[in-house]
Amino acid sequence: MTVGYGWREVAVLQEENLLKMSKMATPPIMDPHTANILICYLLYKIDKPVRVTHLYDIAVSNDIINYFAYQESIVYLTEHQSVVVVRQDDGTEYYTLTENGVRTAKELRNYVGKAYRDKLVSAALRYFARIKRENEVKINYIPLEKGYYVHVRCLDVQVDLLDLKLYAPDYTQAKYLGEQIMLNPAGFYGKILEAAFSNKEELLDLSDN
Repeated sequence: MTVGYGWREVAVLQEENLLKMSKMATPPIMDPHTANILICYLLYKIDKPVRVTHLYDIAVSNDIINYFAYQESIVYLTEHQSVVVVRQDDGTEYYTLTENGVRTAKELRNYVGKAYRDKLVSAALRYFARIKRENEVKINYIPLEKGYYVHVRCLDVQVDLLDLKLYAPDYTQAKYLGEQIMLNPAGFYGKILEAAFSNKEELLDLSDN
């Protein structure tokens, strides 16, 4: 019996295979000393304070640094003043790199393989980009008697740049549509404007008159 796959299923399988290959090539860091260098390197490359919860998500949730190695590393870095915790007025805590941390990042970076450095920085950039998109674009799934509306709002300071509802026959397709939009909301918005500005009145066929 032959099992057929649609293009969507093939794309998902390819992405899963690439993810598995990436994890096999760069298994989670288990050594706290290596984690020290990686964390300092990331904060140095990002060059801005990073929220405590965000750094954990980037490093641990992406299977780049082992949970226990991460915890031990953070304790070491803060105790040795390579990283300091800064608390904002709203109670949110951020990690900030000190001069000691900068020296660690610059002088010891080559003790960690480039594949790990690239993987951590890429994970951070994707993470921050996703947060930015989620702050600027809101998507809700509105159930109908038959199907769903995908409600898309592109937010600005005072007004919505876009307020659009798209129909999908079921939740699975609605969710997929929303996820595709969130991959590049600015591109989606731009294509809508491009289509609107380039839209023309349909020509009438008068050849039989």
